[in-house]
Amino acid sequence: MFRRIGNAVVRHPIWTIVAWLIAAVAIVATAPSLPSNSDESSFLPKSYESIKAADLQQKAFPSAFTPSAIALYQRTDGGKLTAADQKDVARITTELGKKHIDQVQKVVPGPPSKDGKYTMTLVQMDSKNAGQPKQADAAKELREQAKELAKGTHLDVKLGGSAAQALDQQDSSKRGEALIGIGTFVIILVTLLIIFRAPILAVLPLVLIGLVSAVANGLIAYATKLFGLQANSSISSILIVVLFGVGTDYFLFLIFRYRESLRAGDEPKQAMINAVDRVGEAIASAAGAVIIAFLALVLSTLGFLKQMGPALAIAVGATLVAGLTLIPAVVSLIGPKVFWPSKSWQKEPQNARFAALGRGVQRRPALTAIVSGLVLLVLSIGTLGYKATFDLASGSMPKTKESMVVQDEMQTAYSAGAAAPTDVYLSSTDGKQLDGSRFKEYARKLGEVDGVASARMTQLNKEGTTADFTVTLKYEASTDKAIDAVGRVRDVAHSAAPDGTEAVVGGMSSIYKDIDAAVNHDYRTVFPVAALLIMIILGLLLRSVVAPWYLIASVGLGFGATLGATVWIFQDAQGHSGLMFMLPVIMYLFVVAIGTDYNILMIARLREEAREGRNPREAAGMALRHAGPTVAAAGFILAATFATMMLAGNSLLSEMGFAVSFGIVVAAFVMAMFFTPSLTALIGHAAWWPGHGDRAKTPGAGAAGSGTVRHAEDRDTTAHDPAGRRG
Repeated sequence: MFRRIGNAVVRHPIWTIVAWLIAAVAIVATAPSLPSNSDESSFLPKSYESIKAADLQQKAFPSAFTPSAIALYQRTDGGKLTAADQKDVARITTELGKKHIDQVQKVVPGPPSKDGKYTMTLVQMDSKNAGQPKQADAAKELREQAKELAKGTHLDVKLGGSAAQALDQQDSSKRGEALIGIGTFVIILVTLLIIFRAPILAVLPLVLIGLVSAVANGLIAYATKLFGLQANSSISSILIVVLFGVGTDYFLFLIFRYRESLRAGDEPKQAMINAVDRVGEAIASAAGAVIIAFLALVLSTLGFLKQMGPALAIAVGATLVAGLTLIPAVVSLIGPKVFWPSKSWQKEPQNARFAALGRGVQRRPALTAIVSGLVLLVLSIGTLGYKATFDLASGSMPKTKESMVVQDEMQTAYSAGAAAPTDVYLSSTDGKQLDGSRFKEYARKLGEVDGVASARMTQLNKEGTTADFTVTLKYEASTDKAIDAVGRVRDVAHSAAPDGTEAVVGGMSSIYKDIDAAVNHDYRTVFPVAALLIMIILGLLLRSVVAPWYLIASVGLGFGATLGATVWIFQDAQGHSGLMFMLPVIMYLFVVAIGTDYNILMIARLREEAREGRNPREAAGMALRHAGPTVAAAGFILAATFATMMLAGNSLLSEMGFAVSFGIVVAAFVMAMFFTPSLTALIGHAAWWPGHGDRAKTPGAGAAGSGTVRHAEDRDTTAHDPAGRRG
C-alpha cells in the first residue's frame, strides 16, 4: 500500500502539491471561527449538581443580578476613600451605565470594603453569552471608559470579573502563541541545520507543516462546530507544538530513508518511492498510536478535554497524510539538491557513542534495568504530593494581568469567598409555596458549617417556590479548603432541607467540586482505555502477548516519574498551590502515546537483530547502537518544541510544557534506550510468546545476512546523532 502511495505522489508531484493548496485554501476560507470559552461551567455535563443549580437559577431568577465584571476602586496613595472619592465613584458608575455598551445590562454600585480603602462598581452582562468573545470586547470598552472617567481624580480603577478574565486570557493566549511559535521555529531550524548542514532541509519542514497547520485548524473548527464541542484558547498553543514537533519527526524519518536510498545508488525519484515504502508503515503505526490515545479523551466528562482529544487527533492525522504525500512530492521535485551545500550526505559517518552504550546494555542488562528502573521509581515518589488546582482562568494567564490583580486585591479587601459566593437553591418538590418560617433556621444551619463565613436568604422567586440562600465561604473559591467546605455545605443543604423540598448548591466552588469529581472519573476511564488500545496496537505489531504488558508498564512508570518531577518543580520548588487539574490526563496521553512510539522503534529494531541470529543480549546491544541515534534525535526535537510552551508566561502552559517535554526525555533517553531493551534482553525469547518473531529465519543468518542490512542501517541511523556529527 505504501509503495503505491509513494509511486502516485512521486510520479505526479505537481498535482499532489496543487491538491494540497486547493484543499488548504478551501478549508481555511470556509472554516467557522473557533471562539474561546473561559467559562468553567461550560466544561461540565448537565448531570452535575453545580450545573443543575445554574439552570435552576436561570429559571427561578432570570433577572437576578450576577456581575460579569467588577470595577475595583482605591486611592492612588493607598489611603481610605474620602467623601469626595465616593462621589467620584458614584459619578463613574452612573456614566458607565449611560454608555449603553453592548452586552451590558446593568451597572450598579457595589459594597465598600470593611477597611474603607476599596469600593466597587458591579456590571451585569447577558448571561447567554458568558465566556464568549463579545463579552471580552465589552470588558475592553468598560476598562477603557472607566479609566478615562477616573482621570483627574485620586482614584485608581481596575476591571476584574469573568468578562475581564476572558479579555486578559485572550490577550495572554495571543502573546503565548506568538512566543511558542517563534521558539518552535527557532529550535527546529537550528537543530535541522546542525544535523544536515542544509538550509533547504532546515526551512522546508517549517513551510510544509505551516500549510498542514492551516488545514488542521480549519478541520478542527469544522469538527468543533459539527459535534458541539467546547473550545479553549489554550488548545491553539498545544496544537502548534504538536503539529510542528510530530511533523518534524515524520519529516526526519522520511528524509533519512530517502538519503539511505540515494547512498545505495537509487535514482532520485525511485529513492523517494523506496523511502515512502520503507518508512510509511513506521509513520502510520506511530501516528495511529498517538491518534488512538488522543481519541480516548472523547470518554472524558469535561468539555475541555472532549474537544482537545479530537482536535489533537485531527492534527496528527493531517500530519500523517502530509508525511506520506505532500513531503515526498515536494522533496522529489527538488531532488538531491535538497541537501545543498553539504556533501556529507554522500558519506557514511562513523558512530561510536551509541555502540558503547549498546555494549554496556549487552554486558549488564540486569544492572541497566535496575538502575534505570530505580531512577523512574525515585522520581515517581513525587506523585504522593500531587494536588490539583481548578482555577482555569488564572492558570491561563500571568498573575500580573489586571483581572488577576483585581481578584487578589478583592480577596484581601473583602472576605476571601466574597468574590464568588456559593448559592443554595431550596425548591418545593410539589409546586407549592415554601414555608418562609423555616428559612431562618435553614440559613442558621448553613452558617454553622465549618468553613462558612456567613449564610442568609437573599431572594425568593415570584411564585414563592424557590429560595436563594447566599453562602459566603472563608476561602477563595478555587482552593482545596473551599472545595472541601462546599462539600460540607452540600451535605447540610441536602440533609437539612425541610420535608417537601430539595436543595442544589451552585457557585464557582461547587463547579470546582464537580470538576474534581469529573477528573477522577476520567482517571478511572480514560487511563485504562488508552492503555488497552495501545496494548492492542503493540500486540498486533509485535505479534506478542508478553511484550505489550511490560512495554506499557514501563511507559506507565515513565508517566509516574514525569508527574513526580513536575510536582517537585512546581509545587515544592516554586510554591504553586497545586497543578492544573487536567494536567495528569494530558500528560498521561502524551507520555504514553509518544513514549510507546519510541519503545516500538527500539523493540522493532531489537527484533530485527534477533532475526539475524543474535541472542537476546546481543540483539539489545545492537538495537541500541543503531536505533539509539534515531530515538535521541527525535526525542530531542520533540522535547525541545514542547518546552517552548513554558515561554507562554502562564502556569497552565508552563506546567504542561515542562511535564510533556520531561516525559518525552524520560521516554526517549531512559525507557527506550535502557529500560526497555535491557528488560527484553533479560526476558529473552519469552518476550515474543506466543509467536516466534525473534527467531532467525535460516541458520547462520546473523553471519550471512547482517552485512547488507547493517551497512544500510548505519547510513540511516547514525545520521540522527544529535551530538553534532555530520549527516
